[in-house]
Amino acid sequence: MPPPASHIMPSFALILPAAGNASRFGRNKLVETLNGKPVLLHSLRAFTRRDDVTHIVVATHCFSEVHDAIVAAASSVFVDPRLNFCPGGACRAESVFHALRELPSEVEWVAVHDAARPLVSQELITDTFAAAQEHGAAVPALPVNLTIKQAPGPLPSKVACTVPRHELWAMQTPQIMRRSDLLEGFERCPLPLEQVTDDVQLLELIGKEVWLVAGDDRNLKITTPLDLQIAELLIRGQR
Repeated sequence: MPPPASHIMPSFALILPAAGNASRFGRNKLVETLNGKPVLLHSLRAFTRRDDVTHIVVATHCFSEVHDAIVAAASSVFVDPRLNFCPGGACRAESVFHALRELPSEVEWVAVHDAARPLVSQELITDTFAAAQEHGAAVPALPVNLTIKQAPGPLPSKVACTVPRHELWAMQTPQIMRRSDLLEGFERCPLPLEQVTDDVQLLELIGKEVWLVAGDDRNLKITTPLDLQIAELLIRGQR
């Protein structure tokens, strides 16, 4: 007889959108070496080590390049039965949608994590998942510490106003929500998918609640070669 529902450990599936063109980095940053291993492998391992992750789907245009880099790193992650790959889309939201359709219907919770955030901590994943279960959807966030000016681009441009920053927050990942809510968000999205820059934005657009939890400065997203150097320094600091 199966255990009562209250005794079943909550679990979630993971989507890693990994189909970006890395225009600011100049090459495929996910196969760049970080502490001797590909960036993507660090991101994967943060979740493959968890017992509450049931499925992992990586959406990518570069399966062969990713496969070869991870195999060259002597990693066994490809034998993890939870791991699957699917084609990426023309934009982030489309890649997430492709991966979402690969998940079985019994999956209740979905986490979407930037493939280029290799230093995400177990504590941040756990805290975000707990908040999602309590509120329906949760995202780690950091306060915006810089002064923000609104002005039409490109620069040079005349300042329109200074945006008060005391209620501004910079989003991180993983962003965790119910699979059914994310599907509904895609079905009812009033915007072209290329204008959706944040996963939980799909929930916001259809009136679903999204809650923020405290983010982590170490959970940086690798966008430029300098970010990769900073990540390397952060890893060395852990030794």
